[in-house]
Amino acid sequence: MGKHVIVGAGQVGAHLAERLTKQGHEVVVVTRSGSGPEGVERIAADVTDQARITRIAKGADTLYNCVNPRYHRWVQDWPPMAASFLGAAEDTGAVLVILGNLYGYGPVDGPMTEDLPLAATGVKGRVRAKMWEDALAAHKAGRIRATELRGSDYYGPGSTDQAYVGETRFVRPLLAGKRVPYFSDPSIPHSWTYLPDVAEALAIAGTDERAWGRPWHVPTGPAVSTREVGERLCRIAGAPAPRIFEVPRAVFVAAGLFSPMAKALRETRYQFDSPYVLDSSAFQSTFGMAPTPMDGALRTVVAASRVARGAGN
Repeated sequence: MGKHVIVGAGQVGAHLAERLTKQGHEVVVVTRSGSGPEGVERIAADVTDQARITRIAKGADTLYNCVNPRYHRWVQDWPPMAASFLGAAEDTGAVLVILGNLYGYGPVDGPMTEDLPLAATGVKGRVRAKMWEDALAAHKAGRIRATELRGSDYYGPGSTDQAYVGETRFVRPLLAGKRVPYFSDPSIPHSWTYLPDVAEALAIAGTDERAWGRPWHVPTGPAVSTREVGERLCRIAGAPAPRIFEVPRAVFVAAGLFSPMAKALRETRYQFDSPYVLDSSAFQSTFGMAPTPMDGALRTVVAASRVARGAGN
């Protein structure tokens, strides 16, 4: 068993910590506040403090980048964070596993595979692309060992309000019979990546040298529309049929005048205005991991939501 340092304890980091702990690894979780799941060592640190992250990661087998700065501050916040991770990985020899996303590809016509060029023109996509390009260059130069795991939009237990089909903005209101706004056509197919599958893929990538030196797509099931996700969710929960409505584009644009988050979403709206399909066959065939079937995943989501509501959350 090894030592694994996870920076970030959000919707992915917490699942990863639980997974690695159950596998018998020593797990350290680093957040700015020192928060994190039970059963692990929790340390408060600023990820941009490379010297501090290096001290924490000393002796670690793997260092996981599971942080996510505020959406509208990626351009300012990601570069110093990414540089700190690279420096700490080089100084300690820990394998750097980056939790990435699909933004770097930009708009794509057809299923996304890992061999697509990182051709994004938007600022957020270029930030994410450069993070991987820098890590890959360091890997090829022999300075570090690195890999990046990319998933589509997340769903699952423990999802945050950033998740489009997550607990607060989608699951809870639908199960209560309320209408749910959606900022594009909810009938368009979209790939959704299950949070426990993200954690499992990260754990594999951090312990299997076959993963290093290239990006991978997290095992993800067939693309389905947001409306179908809602229909399956409500059928499983015995809730009323979902009422999901498209927010008019003019309203969506106007919201950006008052909300930095809404303004930032304009750049990536293309991901929802046309089919957005992830091909994860490379990881699945290499490591023998299949995505969790959506209906089974949604049963877990419903159960977790009921527990949370029963606890008064």
